[in-house]
Amino acid sequence: MSSRGEQAGGERATPHRAPAAGGPRIQPGRQDRRRRPPSPLAVTAAQPAVVTGELAVNVERQAAMVDRSAGRVVVFPELSLTGYDLGAPVVDVADRRLGPLVEACAGRGAVALVGAPTVGSDGDHLSMLAVDGAGARVVYRKVYLGGDEGRRFAPGVGPEVIEVDGWRLGLAICRDTGIPAHAERTVALGVDAYVAGVCEHASDREVVAERAVRIATGHHLPVVVASFAGSTGEGYDPAAGGSGIWDSAGVELVRAGPEADRLVETALTR
Repeated sequence: MSSRGEQAGGERATPHRAPAAGGPRIQPGRQDRRRRPPSPLAVTAAQPAVVTGELAVNVERQAAMVDRSAGRVVVFPELSLTGYDLGAPVVDVADRRLGPLVEACAGRGAVALVGAPTVGSDGDHLSMLAVDGAGARVVYRKVYLGGDEGRRFAPGVGPEVIEVDGWRLGLAICRDTGIPAHAERTVALGVDAYVAGVCEHASDREVVAERAVRIATGHHLPVVVASFAGSTGEGYDPAAGGSGIWDSAGVELVRAGPEADRLVETALTR
């Protein structure tokens, strides 16, 4: 795996060319884990500066991060679009305020994995949305709720996988990463990497790395974690930061500090 390292505010990554046609290929389902993806996958863990409750502002900021990223897949923290506010209104995937993020992904040929509360047939969920040039869709709902989350949100039914350019990415949100059964069930779907958006308090900063290393070494998979930084809701002031990417041996490839508005990125190979 080759590392591009950390980028701050005004630095700009080498442009990533969009696919010639069709946009990102994102598919759920099972697949034989013995297969190997055809080529390296450029991934970014984004650590945005979030304004709690300001969807339009957060969309603009996260679109700007996609624009300066070299990642084919750009991962954002839990509830990145609203801030970690358990009372935040649900986000409709058809909301026009998501437009700048859709446009940024279209321009860069990228898939952004962002966090937002959404509504389903069984209630509200803490969700991960995949955004590309075609729009936004819910691809994962947090399974293992923590703290007060269960007062409002329903748990997701189980692990999910998306496929981008032949890479099968197992998805997780925050507490999911601390539950061994979640990683086991996700890996059983046949995945090439484990990808998570999290929110931890600064006092638990090393929890981010400890869980990533445990998953990487336990399942021989690279792990990408995007973690909140700066101040957000529900007492996370400050949040941990420390977004990073670890290889399948648990070796830290790149990792951000505690500051907001940071990108760390690398190319994953299998």
